[in-house]
Amino acid sequence: MIGRSLKSNGATRKARPVAARPIVAGREARGARATGKYVYCIIRAGNQPTYGPIGLGADPAEVYTIARGDLAAVVSDAPLEVLDPTRDNVLAHQRVNETVMKQDTVLPMSFGTVFKTHDDVVELLRSAADAFSDVLNKMEAKLEFGLKVVWDRDAIIRAIEEEDEDIRRVKAELQARKGSTYFARMQYGRLVDAALQAKSERYVAEIFAALRGASVAARSNKLIGERMILNAAFLVNRRDAREFDRCVKALGERDEKLTYKYTGPWPPYNFVNIRLKLERA
Repeated sequence: MIGRSLKSNGATRKARPVAARPIVAGREARGARATGKYVYCIIRAGNQPTYGPIGLGADPAEVYTIARGDLAAVVSDAPLEVLDPTRDNVLAHQRVNETVMKQDTVLPMSFGTVFKTHDDVVELLRSAADAFSDVLNKMEAKLEFGLKVVWDRDAIIRAIEEEDEDIRRVKAELQARKGSTYFARMQYGRLVDAALQAKSERYVAEIFAALRGASVAARSNKLIGERMILNAAFLVNRRDAREFDRCVKALGERDEKLTYKYTGPWPPYNFVNIRLKLERA
């Protein structure tokens, strides 16, 4: 996985201390609702200063850039408070990143990253410039694709019973017995579970091998439910996106017992890990 932890110790101006954390917890004062700068992603500066009203909010906020040197933060004005990860808010965060990535390499920020002022965002770009530039270079012209694979477990078990002599024997013993079958059932269950694990590992290894030539990197994520055998993200060069599509399609036609759910392209969410730590002056 390509990732960087970005730290800016003491990254503050004397006249205006930066918040202790970029994710702002609470309102600044009673009365008027304070606003800050919500940061969606970091890009190279220069291509486009504004993106229109596509940001957070019931009335989508205007999205624009704050630049320093050759870096820019894509931002919109937002309440200076902890933002709830509602469906609408998360979709707005993703929508901005997906719009920007059409023409720029994107380093997506975590949902809910809010700074107090324009100057605080500039200070972030200044203090983490080398780290941001390094990761942008690594992510240049790269896209993320998601791939989830689920199998027909019953069909797989039937195939295992046909292939494995020990499982066929124990199953036949179970069907022939009239008395207690507890230990035979336990043995059958252990044999089937072991065979399922081995077959799942073979399938996953074959999938990664088939996609290795069309991708730069891959990351396995947590499985969801007993039918899922693969939940992965792949980092792909933009020029190789069609070849990656072709490889996934070929895999999907290989075995009818497997179902592929293929999504993307996305910003490289799974391959960029940005943690910000800003200290008080």
